[in-house]
Amino acid sequence: MGRSLVAAASGWLGFLALAAAGLGALGSMTGLVSPFIGFRIFTLGVVLAPVALVLGVVGLLRTRTTTGRAGRGHAVLGTAGGAGMLAIVAVAAAPTAGLPVINDITTNPSDPPVFAVAPAEVGTPMPYPGESFASLQRDAYPELTTVQLSLAPAQALERARLAAEELGLEVVSVDPDAGTLEGQHVSAVFRFVDDVVVRVRPSGEGSQVDIRSRSRDGRGDLGVNAARVHSLCDAIQ
Repeated sequence: MGRSLVAAASGWLGFLALAAAGLGALGSMTGLVSPFIGFRIFTLGVVLAPVALVLGVVGLLRTRTTTGRAGRGHAVLGTAGGAGMLAIVAVAAAPTAGLPVINDITTNPSDPPVFAVAPAEVGTPMPYPGESFASLQRDAYPELTTVQLSLAPAQALERARLAAEELGLEVVSVDPDAGTLEGQHVSAVFRFVDDVVVRVRPSGEGSQVDIRSRSRDGRGDLGVNAARVHSLCDAIQ
């Protein structure tokens, strides 16, 4: 009996799945490709993984000792590569199961803070997506509301700046007259940029603080922006 073509195919697909995932992540991290292109290459690996897994299992069956066919090593590689890729994706996505596919989160969907610096950098406006996002956010994160502080606006803005820096944000603009702060966060792997704006307004004898965090790319964010807004709210209070 000759070599199993299914086993050979599974081995190559398993290798390509792992290689695409690694190259996509590494290319983005090193700046060789844009975050979007790097993520697309990584996604190719994710798409190839289940095909490699299925063919790998079939290849294992076809290269059993009783069949006399060669290529079991390829089948093992295809099965392991496909299963490994799917396991990585499953572990990464598990904490975000059930979250809405949105990437613009704010403490005040009815009157969200406006980005002033980020649009100039990216060359496109960054308006809030509107009621469709707002409705999904209210359902998923009803606890995210305006922060009330018994501090003067200038003190509240300074507290927000310190909180942002402690959480690893790069503060790119502070406008005391407008009562706003803008910052950025770059993800470790794909170098995706999230923009953050904090707005402080007088409220009685204190201040009210609203926060907005938005991803520049894609539509979903795996809950990252909501987690960031939560962290800022906790740090500011």
